[in-house]
Amino acid sequence: MKVSKPGQVQLGLIQTDCSVDPALNLQKTVALVEKAARQGAQIICTQELFRSQYFCQSEDHAHFKLAETIPGPSTEALQQIAKAHAVVIVASLFEKRAAGLYHNTAVIIDADGTLLGRYRKMHIPDDPLFYEKFYFTPGDLGFKAWDTRYGRIGVLICWDQWYPEAARLTALQGAQILFYPTAIGWHPSEKAKYGTRQHDAWETIQRSHAVANGCYVASVNRVGHETLAGVAGDGLEFWGQSFVAGTSGEILARGSVDQEEILIVPVDLENVDTSRTHWPFLRDRRIDAYDNLTKRYVD
Repeated sequence: MKVSKPGQVQLGLIQTDCSVDPALNLQKTVALVEKAARQGAQIICTQELFRSQYFCQSEDHAHFKLAETIPGPSTEALQQIAKAHAVVIVASLFEKRAAGLYHNTAVIIDADGTLLGRYRKMHIPDDPLFYEKFYFTPGDLGFKAWDTRYGRIGVLICWDQWYPEAARLTALQGAQILFYPTAIGWHPSEKAKYGTRQHDAWETIQRSHAVANGCYVASVNRVGHETLAGVAGDGLEFWGQSFVAGTSGEILARGSVDQEEILIVPVDLENVDTSRTHWPFLRDRRIDAYDNLTKRYVD
């Protein structure tokens, strides 16, 4: 039974591990999305690149075969679920736009099954075991917000989490909830020394987006220890802990470190207006003084 209180919306966060079989990953995620819908979720978000293991641990041309068109098999399957259960779905996919042109993309599907739009990841990392620049062309659609049946949402992806500009520009378009499909974890050899610090920084920066913009933040991460065939080293240990932060940055719900689960989290969208009027950061912005933000560095 879906909630009926005006302004209240149930979020569903799908946190899973991934096998080497894309078809099985899609099948599992589809089943979990349906389960979340039956449990009352109204806006459901997957983790980043849920159809595969995190292939960006290496630069391998064979991995381009994992990409699909949009619309395509995954969007069609999820559109059917959205329409059947009257839910909004945010799903993260490896998009094949054209030969040699690929994006890390999230699709937004409205509660009637309509493919409402897509967001292409704007900030692309290139770090050890996170070689995304090899695969993904930077997004060219800008930062957007969409009116869905259950609220106005914005979507950003993983590495975008670290950029307050991305959150701000999305919130300035009226987004009440920022969704962040994510694939982030530890290098196992570094976990003992840096693990707590790395996770705390990741969660803190996203909670700060909620505070600065007076909106909800929902971050969906994967779990599991993934090592890829042919890649030296001990792989990546994804730290899970998907969460929803309230409009003052408070943690409303947090997932486990290593378990697959569905988080069902009620949020009250009326709190967005309350937060933005009591903490009027948008009102007090000095837009006349921010020209240097468009520069790489100010000498």
